[in-house]
Amino acid sequence: MQFRNVAELVQLATSENKKISEIMIEQEIDVTGRSREEIIRRMEQNLKVMEQAINRGLKGVKSHSGLTGGDAVLLQAYIKKGKFLSGETMLDAVSKAVATNEVNAAMGTICATPTAGSAGVVPGTLFAVKNKLNPNREEMVAFLFTAGAFGYVVANNASISGAAGGCQAEVGSAAGMAAAAIVEMAGGSPDQCAEAMAITLKNMLGLVCDPVAGLVEVPCVKRNAMGAANAMVAADMALAGIKSRIPCDEIIEAMFRIGQTMPTALKETAQGGLAATPTGRQLEAKIFGAPHTNRE
Repeated sequence: MQFRNVAELVQLATSENKKISEIMIEQEIDVTGRSREEIIRRMEQNLKVMEQAINRGLKGVKSHSGLTGGDAVLLQAYIKKGKFLSGETMLDAVSKAVATNEVNAAMGTICATPTAGSAGVVPGTLFAVKNKLNPNREEMVAFLFTAGAFGYVVANNASISGAAGGCQAEVGSAAGMAAAAIVEMAGGSPDQCAEAMAITLKNMLGLVCDPVAGLVEVPCVKRNAMGAANAMVAADMALAGIKSRIPCDEIIEAMFRIGQTMPTALKETAQGGLAATPTGRQLEAKIFGAPHTNRE
């Protein structure tokens, strides 16, 4: 049986006494016709790409536009001073999320999870909690399948596109995917995974997509940072036994409807929001020579 929504996903995992990651692997086998070994091998390759992107970003990169780069390095240096106010694992996740998106902005290779603009949240949180939970490689791959299961539901019931649904559909979805995967890796139940997704996503509803100069840099990189932090907190809340009063599937439906009613100017067009601020327009003119006429 294939799942179409979060309720069915959780019901399958619970009734068959399996982890969500295993349900996702089985569905991939059923849908693609590929062998289990091939499906896992492909996901292992995604994990490798994520790891390489983080490592590159933590060494320091700069985008061609000059808008982004170096913030992941600054955060790691700040962590090492030991005077941080939030948790070390959370800041590490934020730093690694930023590192990934800085690599993307610098035209490096990343793994879209679920999109390039939101590619930092899932790997950022994974490689941060790795230092806390000490998973083996197989468990890290399972993390990605769990994240993928929730991303699959969003993609098929709402949207993961900033142009269609705003940044709530990109970073919001990525953060929810990450939160659910963190919970499973930490030993939480399928129900708790769904609660983590719900808590995360409902707190990112309405997030607009307003890239300065039309580039996936400002505010995209820092939104991935906040998405990672949101995912970490929501995972802890779910593991503590806290539940969302609104079911996960209803939140996904609400996100879809919000995206439909969101103005076009706030959906990846660089016509509104931060892109339309005086500084946003100045940066656009500096990069391109003059503002694009279709963005006025």
